[in-house]
Amino acid sequence: MDDLQAIADRMEIDALRGEFTDAAMMGDYDRFGWLFTEDAVFRIPDADIEHSGRQAIRAGAESLAEAWEFLVQTTQQGVIRLDGDTASGRAYVCELGRLRDGGSIFNYALFHDRYRRTAEGWKFSERVFEVKYFDTTPLPGSPHVVRASGHTG
Repeated sequence: MDDLQAIADRMEIDALRGEFTDAAMMGDYDRFGWLFTEDAVFRIPDADIEHSGRQAIRAGAESLAEAWEFLVQTTQQGVIRLDGDTASGRAYVCELGRLRDGGSIFNYALFHDRYRRTAEGWKFSERVFEVKYFDTTPLPGSPHVVRASGHTG
């Protein structure tokens, strides 16, 4: 049974990480905040960002999103280390986007995570974003699709 529980735990944690990316990309800040424990911490040290608590994390995500014209984040599975009702792990991230002020960002990064099993399922108790590569070269593309005829859609 322990093997089945470990498989279920890993699947739920992986789904949690997928929900994080989807909630951020879809601008669903209530769902975003719900993915964290009440006492969780979310950090982006390179940007001097730290939010503590579910409501502050939710509000911080919404505030950060206001700066973006668009942001695309893809996250790949990383390791998950289970330890009873807690776990730790990493996920690998690629982001690109354009800020409303015209600046562009492209990066590769890691999420360093701590998870906790709660009555609501697995949640983030800590999520730290570590940038490994950062580029501000202007993005040549656009969030708008240009058809062969030159019309946008």
